[in-house]
Amino acid sequence: MFQRTNRLLIDLPHVEYGDANAAAAVQELLGGKFGEMSTLNNYLYQSFNFRAKRKLKPFYDLVSSIAAEEVGHVELVANTVNLVSKSSSFEGDPDVTPLQNGKDFRNTHQFIATAQTSLAGDSMGNAWRGDYVFSSGNLVLDLLHNFFLECGARTHKMRVYEMTSHPVAREMIGYLLVRGGTHIIAYAKAMEMATGVDVTKLLPIPNLDNRVFDNARKYEDMGYGNVLFTWNHQGDYEDIRKIWKGTHPLTGAPLVVETGTPKGGKIPELDELPEEFAPGLTAEDYQKIAKRLLENL
Repeated sequence: MFQRTNRLLIDLPHVEYGDANAAAAVQELLGGKFGEMSTLNNYLYQSFNFRAKRKLKPFYDLVSSIAAEEVGHVELVANTVNLVSKSSSFEGDPDVTPLQNGKDFRNTHQFIATAQTSLAGDSMGNAWRGDYVFSSGNLVLDLLHNFFLECGARTHKMRVYEMTSHPVAREMIGYLLVRGGTHIIAYAKAMEMATGVDVTKLLPIPNLDNRVFDNARKYEDMGYGNVLFTWNHQGDYEDIRKIWKGTHPLTGAPLVVETGTPKGGKIPELDELPEEFAPGLTAEDYQKIAKRLLENL
């Protein structure tokens, strides 16, 4: 089972302006083939389908813990899309065409279907596909796939970072470059443990250090590139320590496993959009709802 905490992985900056086309590009990092919905569901189904869990528990614990973190990554990118989409329309009577800007932005579907919030799809409006999930049942093959998947995800993050200077998008990407890099190394070390082959000699892919990116540097300095969390407080996934140990192959820093979850940041509050009928309640509706809630106490 899973437990949800009403916290975002990091605090995202408060910015008054948006960029709907930048939000469309960020969508690729959510619902693209190498987006966070893909990393989440690949690891989630591999953990569900894992054979010989007791015999291979360190590997099962690793995939399961990273899968849990990926839920937070999906949440983080979705919130980023929401914040980068702000100020793309204006309040007004339907006849003044308050959503007129939406027809000129690249992701028109976002204005029609989700009231200018995130989609379960990519930068071109294509829905995320279940056949992006790879769960072969073969341990080494799945680990190799996960290593490739994380390298592809890293590449896409770097490219989207170069596509937009919006502060919210860059803050999110900077953080995920560091965390994704950690997962790349984790799967490389797991493959070395399983096969004896040192895959870390291929890194980094692409060949740019995270510190090249201003918004990633501070997260490296905070140690986020060296730590794996268990995402569990009951001691269920502690055997990742048998894989995540030693030193970071690129920096030489000691690798650390922390029980539980990071502290995280605040969940952003999205403003009402009357022109999108979202949430579609009037001041009178709020008063009636408040009265009904009090009646049920």
